[in-house]
Amino acid sequence: MTHKVAILGASGYTGAELVRLISQHPTIEIAALSAERKAGMTMAQVFPHLRHLELPVLSKIGEIDFTGIDLCFCALPHKTSQEVIAALPQDLKIVDLSADFRLRDPDEYEKWYGNPHAALAQQKEAVYGLSEFYREEIKSARLVAGTGCNAATGQFALRPLIASGVIDLDDIILDLKCAVSGAGRSLKENLLHAELSEGYHGYAVGGTHRHLGEFDQEFSKIAGRPVKVQFTPHLVPANRGILATVYVKGDAQTIHQTLATAYADEPFIELLPFGEAPSTRHIRGSNFCHIGVAADRIEGRAIVIAALDNLTKGSSGQALQNANLMLGEEETTGLMMAPLFP
Repeated sequence: MTHKVAILGASGYTGAELVRLISQHPTIEIAALSAERKAGMTMAQVFPHLRHLELPVLSKIGEIDFTGIDLCFCALPHKTSQEVIAALPQDLKIVDLSADFRLRDPDEYEKWYGNPHAALAQQKEAVYGLSEFYREEIKSARLVAGTGCNAATGQFALRPLIASGVIDLDDIILDLKCAVSGAGRSLKENLLHAELSEGYHGYAVGGTHRHLGEFDQEFSKIAGRPVKVQFTPHLVPANRGILATVYVKGDAQTIHQTLATAYADEPFIELLPFGEAPSTRHIRGSNFCHIGVAADRIEGRAIVIAALDNLTKGSSGQALQNANLMLGEEETTGLMMAPLFP
């Protein structure tokens, strides 16, 4: 059986990544592609690395006939996404890659994103799209909200530890490095090569990063009480990858065993041997997340490091993983490609 899909916002990095992944999927066919400012152009013109594929011409969303389309990927900016999704057919399955439906509480959305939510009915039905932890809910969902790439990386490192009670919930420090593609494709002065290369810097310092809303929501839900992590992201001059270094209080061997048990049957989560640290170069272009655990020199403290590709496991790969679940396909279909190296 072939499933027909549409990709809205196909001219961005996550849209192009979806096209790349779906081109190798045996049962999903791309029936429509949208890009408002590049309507009428081909994907080969926008992304020459995809010129070998036979793809629909880019169109405006209003020009798409959703009849016969089984699922829609929305790779649109936040705020735009909620308005578009509210107007889509009610029987259409949707995987949203924006931030618009990640937070369940409308007040929390307004707090972190600065404007009232414009699609409250859809927000109520949305399922949080961290596949490994919401698998059963995703299977029956109409609307799935993909996680933030930073939020996904931190959660893979911490969710099992919070759930099992093996770390101090009031002393969690999350230091994260993210590649520049996480900022999107639009032109920004601070992302020019001369502004970014040969250095890296912290941003949203002091607890202002929007993905903290996801950490607060998910970690507090697991623990059954408020949990707030200390979080600082850094922008590094690389195209792809996120590396999250988490400092916690707890026994390192117990932490490693807890993660080993939690991820024993997960096809995309690889726990490294104790003491080994992951690298973004070993997950590039793949849907894998590598996690390492080491004991700190200070007794009773441990370091957990997680690495994933922000465009794949952190966004478009996760979106396809969710779509597989929603369409009744094997979860790993089209996603078991090896990482690119070097």
